[in-house]
Amino acid sequence: MQAFVFDKYKQPLHEADVPEPTVGDRDVLVRVVAAGVNQLDEKVRDGEFKAILPYKTPLILGHDVAGTVIRTGSRVQGFKPGDQVFARPRDGRIGTFAERIAVDEADLALIPATISPVEAASLPLVALTAWQALVIKGNVKPGQKVLIHAGAGGVGAITIQLAKHLGAQVATTANGKNADFVRDLGAAVVIDYRTQDFETELSGYDLVLDSLGGENLEKSLRILRPGGKAIGISGPPDPAFAKETGLSPVLRLAIAALSGKISRQAKKLGVTYEFLFMSASGDQLRQIAALVDDRTLRPVVGKTFPFEETPQALEALAKGGLRGKVVITGP
Repeated sequence: MQAFVFDKYKQPLHEADVPEPTVGDRDVLVRVVAAGVNQLDEKVRDGEFKAILPYKTPLILGHDVAGTVIRTGSRVQGFKPGDQVFARPRDGRIGTFAERIAVDEADLALIPATISPVEAASLPLVALTAWQALVIKGNVKPGQKVLIHAGAGGVGAITIQLAKHLGAQVATTANGKNADFVRDLGAAVVIDYRTQDFETELSGYDLVLDSLGGENLEKSLRILRPGGKAIGISGPPDPAFAKETGLSPVLRLAIAALSGKISRQAKKLGVTYEFLFMSASGDQLRQIAALVDDRTLRPVVGKTFPFEETPQALEALAKGGLRGKVVITGP
């Protein structure tokens, strides 16, 4: 089958003829109709997560899929041929930039009835990130103040909507030209990052979702109330993450050193920092699908590319400036 792979870390993505997926007892073989493009794809190709996700090359990229079930493994009970499904396949089993992919049934859910496969393909990674940040790690309650950075981007656009649904007062940072767009998604306060400093404009926040890291994360700690929490999705990884993922003692020490500075700053301020590396979950996707079908969440697709232009889709995402997600349409 045809797929887009990179042969070695940092090398460009290219089309290749690859073997058909192996379908295990609990796997579902899916014909790819659309595949979402994420910053994580570029970070994996660039080797940024090599220590955490030691993939062998050549590797098929792609972390989001929407498609049609072709066949199922012998122990699969929840899906049948012809079902329209979507997923963020688990780490170690990515590869949605392909004609077909075998996905563990635990990672899959039926596509929301009210949206297209292209819209569905835009959701899994970003919606699961939003869910795990706000519902699981953040435990967001009505009336709490939540800051979501980069509100017009793929993660931000969904997280704003979910935070609003949970009853939070939502602030976001965005390019001023996107102010009306993010307000329409549910942001009550919009900080134009080009002309305003969010640290001087905001204070007393319960939760920050930071997708930028570095100085932006350090400033985010300072706008939290005592006891508040910053969740970072671009790093640095923290010791709790290293323990959860069963990393080696050497890597655990390295991660403790990486996150030491931000952890010390958080402790001094009386706040906490947690790293989130989202995980696959068909159960959570089912809850997200219900919110899509009742119009609580709406997918935001900024641009689509045909399958043969997959490398250009990654380049467009890297350039930035797009609202919502980039999606590749079926092989």
